[in-house]
Amino acid sequence: MRQLLATISVITLALAAPAAQAEPIKIKFSHVVAEQTPKGQGALMFKKLAEERLPGKVVVEVYPNSSLFGDAKEMEALALGDVQLIAPSLSKFDKYTKKLQVFDLPFLFDDIDAVDRFQHSKAGRDLLDVIASKGYKGLAYWHNGMKQLSANKPLRVPKDAEGLKFRIQQSDVLLAQFKAMNANPQKMAFAEVYQALQTGTVDGQENTWSNIYSQKFHEVQKYISETNHGVIDYMLVTNTKFWEGLPKDIRATLDEVVKEVTAHTNKVANDYNERDKQRIIESGKSEILKLKKEELAQWRKAMEPVYKQFESQIGKDLIEAAKASNKQS
Repeated sequence: MRQLLATISVITLALAAPAAQAEPIKIKFSHVVAEQTPKGQGALMFKKLAEERLPGKVVVEVYPNSSLFGDAKEMEALALGDVQLIAPSLSKFDKYTKKLQVFDLPFLFDDIDAVDRFQHSKAGRDLLDVIASKGYKGLAYWHNGMKQLSANKPLRVPKDAEGLKFRIQQSDVLLAQFKAMNANPQKMAFAEVYQALQTGTVDGQENTWSNIYSQKFHEVQKYISETNHGVIDYMLVTNTKFWEGLPKDIRATLDEVVKEVTAHTNKVANDYNERDKQRIIESGKSEILKLKKEELAQWRKAMEPVYKQFESQIGKDLIEAAKASNKQS
């Protein structure tokens, strides 16, 4: 009897061991920007809240500055399960869907508030699901900010950009945008931009104030034209199979964390850009050019043909829905 009880005890402990030793779910969050940017801080806040609210159940590892995967590899890594969360620029999705190209259209949004209104509209929310058939799940939009143009010569009107080489994201719309100005766009990974500017491989680029400052682009660009000609925002994306395979209670908690982090990140994005614009001014390394209305009008006119070129791909109704977000500006 004593031997039987001992055997039963061993079996019971063996069966209980897996539950007691269950490993926490690991979530790798990879992104390409610095930590002191809206996206960088959003990723760290997600880690903090997820681990606080799911202690022992979830561990989040954040990999900033392309330290794990760069622009060209992160979507593939997500599909393969090598990472579980990424937040690519909306420009990165045109190989999966043409609809999201709407965010790359130049001078479509008057300001980041208009972008926010569109993203909260039905048309904007529906866009989170347009990559579902590819195995990706869009969780939220994260703001970065409005884009400015930089170069080593003053850019006041489109003619000033003629013949210059500009780094752009992997976007056909942005390719067409710079070609409309008779410039030479070069698709290039974000991690390569500083060196390309420093060595003269490209002459200029377009980016938000926070990205320009955190990546030190202002140290290798003499002039920054305040154009606000476009937006760089992100989509927080996961692997559908991974996310829907999470235990329901864990997924519900993470969904709430995503909502909270998104609200905070989007609220502070403008503050980060204003802060970093001021830091660039104080550095004295790059001159910020404030353009006149007449000069901005020339940029708008030069880029107008891009709309007609991509209207059939994006959809006229979607473009009009985005334009409508400006009416309250």
